[in-house]
Amino acid sequence: MPKTDRRDFLKSAAVATTGAAIIAAPAIAKSRKSPNDRIRIGLVGMGGRMKAHIDALVEMENENVEIVAVCDCDEKKLNTTTKRYAGLKDKKLTLYSDMRKMFDDPSIDAISNALGDRWHSLSTIWACQAGKDVYVEKPGTHNLFEGRQMVAAARKYNRIVQHGTQNRSSPNIMEGIAKLKEGTIGDVYMARGLDYKIRGNLGRINPSPVPEGLDWSQWLGPKPMHEYSQFWHRRWYWNLELASGCFANQAVHELDILRWGLGLNDHPTQITALGGKYVHEDDRTSPTHVSITYKFGEDGPMVTYEHRSWYTNSEAGFRDKYPFVQPDFPVGTIFFGSNGYMIFPDYSSYHSFVGRKREPGPSKFEEGHPMENKPHFQNWVAAIRARDHQLLRADIEEGHKSTALCLLARTAYQVGRPLQFDPKTELVIDDKEANDLLNNPSYRKPFVVPDQV
Repeated sequence: MPKTDRRDFLKSAAVATTGAAIIAAPAIAKSRKSPNDRIRIGLVGMGGRMKAHIDALVEMENENVEIVAVCDCDEKKLNTTTKRYAGLKDKKLTLYSDMRKMFDDPSIDAISNALGDRWHSLSTIWACQAGKDVYVEKPGTHNLFEGRQMVAAARKYNRIVQHGTQNRSSPNIMEGIAKLKEGTIGDVYMARGLDYKIRGNLGRINPSPVPEGLDWSQWLGPKPMHEYSQFWHRRWYWNLELASGCFANQAVHELDILRWGLGLNDHPTQITALGGKYVHEDDRTSPTHVSITYKFGEDGPMVTYEHRSWYTNSEAGFRDKYPFVQPDFPVGTIFFGSNGYMIFPDYSSYHSFVGRKREPGPSKFEEGHPMENKPHFQNWVAAIRARDHQLLRADIEEGHKSTALCLLARTAYQVGRPLQFDPKTELVIDDKEANDLLNNPSYRKPFVVPDQV
C-alpha cells in the first residue's frame, strides 16, 4: 500500500488519555558511555526463549556485559525470574512490568528482546527512540510495514539492532557458506529449506478468566482485544492473527541461510504456497503442512520450502554415515549445484557430496545439535562498542529481508493464490487483499506502530 494510503490508516503511538506519560514512546537518550565501559542490558519477555539470551549474556560477563533489569507483563513470571533462570540467581535486578518504563531508564544501554512476533517491531522502535541498542528475536515482524519501520528507526537513531537468526554467527555454518561460495559443489542452481517436526494436537479456544497478575491487554499489545484463553496465551505461535506459525517459526532460520548462501539481496518476484490442516482437529490457523516456491527475477535460482508437522520420511539421506543427524524429522537447508550438493542439517553442521558417486566433500559438524547463541550476542556487543551496524552479521535489514520471505508465503497461503511481487515497492501487483495483509495492519491504541518513527 502506498505511503499516502497507509498514513490515512495508521495513527501515532502517543494518545491523550489518563496515564499518557507511560504510554507514549520513551524519551530519546542524549548521552552514551565510552565503548570500553560496561554494557548494561535489560531483558524484556521472560518466556522460554529468553533462557538462551540469558545463558549467552551471562557467559559474557567477563567481557564487561551485565544484565541489570528484567521486564514482563505477567507478575508471576516477573517475580519468579531468579528462580526460573539459573543464570539470574542471586543477581540484583530492577523489575519492570511495563517495557516503556525500562526504556526510560538512562542507566540501561541495550535491550535483549524475546517478546512474541506481534510485539517485535513496536518494542524495538520504542527502544531505538529511547537510545537503546536491541537484540530482537526472530522473526523480526508480523508484516512488511513493521520491518521497514524497524530499519528506519535503527538508522534514524543510530542504533545497533541485531536480528535473532543466530546461524549467521555459527562458525561451522559460516565455514559451509564460504565453501559453497568458493564453488565446492559448482554453480548453485537450486536450494531447498525444510522443517519436519512432530507437533501434536494444540487444543481448542476455551475462554476463561485472565490469570491473576497478567496484564492481558499489554500481552496482546498491538493486536485486537480478545477474551483470554489458554490457547491464545500458550499456543499463540500457531494463530496467524498473532504470529506467522509454520511460515516463520523454523522457516526464518532456513530461509535466512538460503538467502545467505545464494547471495539473494532482493525480494522474490513470484511466490506460491499450498497446504492446509491435514492432521489434528484443533484451533490453529497455521497449516500442518505447506509447500512453498519462490522465483527471484527471470534468471534467479529455484527456491522451495516445505513444512510437515507429523510423521514423515527424511530427505537428507545420510543416516548411516552420520547417525547423530536427526534423520526422520529434520530441519535444514539443501543447496544443489552443478557438481554436487551441500546440506546444512542443523545449527552447527554442514556436509557436501560431490560428483555422480556423491563422494564426501568438505564438512564440519558437532554431535548433539548444539544451538550456540553466544557468538551472535558477542557480534552484537562488538558492533555496539564500535557503533557500527555494518559489523552485525544479522543487521535488522537482513532480518527484514529474510522475514519477508516468510510473510509473503503466509500471505499467498491466506489468499489462496500465487503472488506477483514488486521488490522495489514491496507491493503485490494488482492484489489489494494481499497488500492489505502485508502492509496495512490494524493496530489497537495505544500500541500503534507509527507511520513516522
